[in-house]
Amino acid sequence: METLSTISPEQISPDVFTILDKDWTLITAGDDTGFNTMTATWGAMGILWNKKVCFIFVRPTRHTYGFTEKHDHFTLSFFTEDYRDALQICGTRSGRDGNKVAEADLTPVHGPDHTTWFREARLVIRCKKIYYNDILPENFLAPEIERSYPQKDYHRMYVGEIIEVLKK
Repeated sequence: METLSTISPEQISPDVFTILDKDWTLITAGDDTGFNTMTATWGAMGILWNKKVCFIFVRPTRHTYGFTEKHDHFTLSFFTEDYRDALQICGTRSGRDGNKVAEADLTPVHGPDHTTWFREARLVIRCKKIYYNDILPENFLAPEIERSYPQKDYHRMYVGEIIEVLKK
């Protein structure tokens, strides 16, 4: 089994656009007493308030939302293409209805700060929540954005300070 080593955020590769949009990620919040994960293809990374940060977006209708609200930390786990089917399971099943992590054949790792990620991940970013805000439709400047919300379940945006990056 490969071990993860710590790298700096500047060493994340490939680029942010590829790992978020094409590779997908699992956003996970919670610990060994309970956690949930969800697939995401939206997000961002950058510098804010002189900190290296990740932006994640979670709809209040998602099971992961409650875990993200309850816990001070979250993780982003990135995988090789070999895990596309596992990510598909995590993106189409709800943790409310069963154990999608077991169904996806992923192995949770419970780490410091009450965080959880997956042994199979090639890259893990551990974050501490430092800010949140709700997406407000009255602030949309491009009308087509509303098409992303047919159920009117607007995301909550979380900003997480990157506290550790682990890579295989």
